[in-house]
Amino acid sequence: MKARDVMVSPVITVGENDTVRDVAKRLSAKHISAAPVVNHTGKIVGIVSEADLLHRTEAGTERPASWWLSVISGERALAEEYVKSHAKMVKDVMTKDVHTANPDTPLNEVADLLEEHHIKRVPIVGAGGDLVGIVSRANIIQALASARPALEFSASDGMIRDRLISELKKHSWSHLYKLNVTVTNGVVDLWGVAESEAERQAIRVAAEATPGVTAVNDHLMRETASVF
Repeated sequence: MKARDVMVSPVITVGENDTVRDVAKRLSAKHISAAPVVNHTGKIVGIVSEADLLHRTEAGTERPASWWLSVISGERALAEEYVKSHAKMVKDVMTKDVHTANPDTPLNEVADLLEEHHIKRVPIVGAGGDLVGIVSRANIIQALASARPALEFSASDGMIRDRLISELKKHSWSHLYKLNVTVTNGVVDLWGVAESEAERQAIRVAAEATPGVTAVNDHLMRETASVF
């Protein structure tokens, strides 16, 4: 398998000049834990996650100044902590060291990136530097759960996946950023979250109607409202 076979696309992104508050609202509204940060040309310049927004002065969760942190790491570390907890713009709190892969990167290499750098997701970037998808740890586990004796996708499996995703892209009821599709030996596995039972049924029907599909396994979960 390659990254293109399991990546989620399109990707929910935020702008580098968006406010921290707006990004927090977007993550909450979309029920996602992180988003790639792009510049005005659409190129990825960072990634912002819940961890980057965890210690904020607005929520009263900022870390108190610590003398031992100053001793161990110096005043620079204290300044960086201050920026993380007080900055208004995403570009000041995002993680700038982003590890990416291309659509043809073997899935085992993507897994190595996740493990080596202790990260939870890898943005997938095309030849022109455009963000085309994202692969998370969950997507790899889903691929493992879908695996059958022939682990590698055949050309027809890739075609089936492309046809199904192309069909779903045509419809406003399909929220592809919450969906992952794997295909092995003609068997489609649907993973992710459906906003309604109607959407879940429509996705399943679209999969069953895709030429070449021999069976559909529906692992989709129903979205539940967040409680604050």
